[in-house]
Amino acid sequence: MSNTPMAASPLTRAVLEIDEYTSGLGWDQPARLFALVDTARLRAQEPGLAAQLGLDGEQEAAAFTPIEQDEVPADKPLDEFLGTIAWPDAVVGCALAVERLMLPPSAEASVPEGLGEAQLAKWVAQHPDRQEVRMTVAVLRDGARESALRLREKDSATEVLTGSDLVPGLAEALAATFAE
Repeated sequence: MSNTPMAASPLTRAVLEIDEYTSGLGWDQPARLFALVDTARLRAQEPGLAAQLGLDGEQEAAAFTPIEQDEVPADKPLDEFLGTIAWPDAVVGCALAVERLMLPPSAEASVPEGLGEAQLAKWVAQHPDRQEVRMTVAVLRDGARESALRLREKDSATEVLTGSDLVPGLAEALAATFAE
């Protein structure tokens, strides 16, 4: 399914696999939440599900399998929704793919003061330098993090940026879903 580089870490490969999947759905999609499970453990404990997911045993033992969860509610702020999540022990990590508008750092100085959240969102949406971006962020229980960013104007797998600290706020919110 995936064209992700083999040299990448298992978490990077999982993030890129999710990015590839969501890219295939097109833009203007709702946020998507994924549980990350250990592929070898899934094959051993749930062979029927593993077969249904096409996990034929050729993936490396340390790989993660993303499993999409129910829809993320559009009528609830993302941080509030994430605060309601508790994962079972079989889930070793989670990932979220979400689209947002972003501005370059050079635009920060021109943000009007005193705007509420809705007013700021409207201001950003009207800014001539805005960029539509899809962010895919994954975290593991052990604290590992990875992110992928895809700009709508450079919508190509070869243009996807990856890094562990690209979206630190979202990574923190996802990591909090594993807090006990």
